[in-house]
Amino acid sequence: MILVIEDEPGIVDFLHRGLSSYGYEVLSALDGLSGTDKALDESVDLVVLDLMLPGRSGMEVLAAIRASKPMLPVIALTARTDVDDRVAGLDAGLVDYLAKPFSLRELAARIRAQLRAALEAPSTMIIGGDVELDLITRQVRRRGQAVRLSSTEFELLSYLMRNHNRVLTREQILRAVWGYDYDPGTNVVDVYIGYLRRKLRRPDSPAPIVTVRTVGYRFDADAAR
Repeated sequence: MILVIEDEPGIVDFLHRGLSSYGYEVLSALDGLSGTDKALDESVDLVVLDLMLPGRSGMEVLAAIRASKPMLPVIALTARTDVDDRVAGLDAGLVDYLAKPFSLRELAARIRAQLRAALEAPSTMIIGGDVELDLITRQVRRRGQAVRLSSTEFELLSYLMRNHNRVLTREQILRAVWGYDYDPGTNVVDVYIGYLRRKLRRPDSPAPIVTVRTVGYRFDADAAR
């Protein structure tokens, strides 16, 4: 999904129709505040960002994205053509910069290049909806907010997210996370699932871990949005 953050409705409509014709799903926001919320809360693959926005500037939106989703590529659209502005944007974390007026064909090519680079890069992140897990730093975030987990909780969530939308039995979980053969007398899996749910839930959204009766558990990536 491509998120377009742009305050000119005509450009938003042009980009929505144009990028949709290239096969992309497009989400949009008309100001910096709602754009930031959508960038952090929605499962987007790339952001097309106008740097001159009402509510919150494009550079402030970029800073918020870099802090919470450092791997999310952001391409800037701007009427500013000054070299210093371009350098500042690239130093702040933009992956590309396109001056207005721009060619839709060129923008689509740059989007393809960034999405291709993201696919080819070795991934250290597991993303399921609004939950992000970094395998290197061992940090977890939900909706951009840090979630503090113990080592065992991290390994359990990692296993669930690697197998998102797949039902995992208690036997599978116990073997993968704890290295044990299944013991029908232990409830350690259920206990740690409870710990994870309490830490991942939000006031308006339960933890995206579904109980499948008599079978086991499933990480519901669609619910984690």
